[in-house]
Amino acid sequence: MITETFRTADAKLTVFLNGPNWDGIPAATFGNFSCKSSEAGAEILQKGMEKVRSAGIDRIIGPMSGDTWHSYRFVSDSDGSDPFMMEPTNKPHEPDVFRAAGFAEISRYFSARVALQAATASAPPETDGYVLEAWDGSDPEALFRQVFALSTRAFSNNAFYKPISEADFMAMYLPIVPMLKRELILFARRHDGTLAGFLFGIPNYAEGPNPTSAILKTYASLEPGAGRHLAHKFHKTAFGMGFENAIHALIHDDNTSADRSAAEGATIFRRYTLLGQKLNG
Repeated sequence: MITETFRTADAKLTVFLNGPNWDGIPAATFGNFSCKSSEAGAEILQKGMEKVRSAGIDRIIGPMSGDTWHSYRFVSDSDGSDPFMMEPTNKPHEPDVFRAAGFAEISRYFSARVALQAATASAPPETDGYVLEAWDGSDPEALFRQVFALSTRAFSNNAFYKPISEADFMAMYLPIVPMLKRELILFARRHDGTLAGFLFGIPNYAEGPNPTSAILKTYASLEPGAGRHLAHKFHKTAFGMGFENAIHALIHDDNTSADRSAAEGATIFRRYTLLGQKLNG
């Protein structure tokens, strides 16, 4: 990844020159951004924009640390509750610094919270196309190799998608293995053993060692309906483990899972935005 980090006494920014495509055109991304004041932020954004122009690139996406596998998105609206584990955070003034520099919203997301007792009330229609099973807790490297392989297929058509190597993916996720609960890592398997979908859930350890919330972090499916079955299984399992709430984390506004979250009675408590700028547009 081609990067350069700019730092001043009151701000920092990393420029990633080989970001994802935006509407089919290569873009740079601005990540790892922080500033103590709007003036300091504006100054360092200008340095980053000069770097992008000098590289012959005219599109910038931010905040994004190179790709959507890593940290991206600003918090744009919140109920004031504490951040959950693995959630992006920023100072309230930082999105406005980007906007003042010419960036505009290009994508929206949200996180929602639902009481698990309510979420388990309605089950999806039965299916015999696949079988749901939890991770058995063994061989975490094999677990994440399966997750990586299915993720690259399921997410490849998403906006701003950019592939990464299996080694980079493993380096991101293997360090959190000690925090995983095997019951919250779920697979939908076809009868021939191939994967139809997966769900990655994790306790919200940002609440402390005994959290009351479980995070539905990511799920993906290659078969219609598999995601809904996995989500129901996750809610039911988490409730049985003593969790009180589920967090539906970081959902794109236009995703099918946004409709499912609303249908299950989840309430949005945080919104996020991804910004972009066409330097010659």
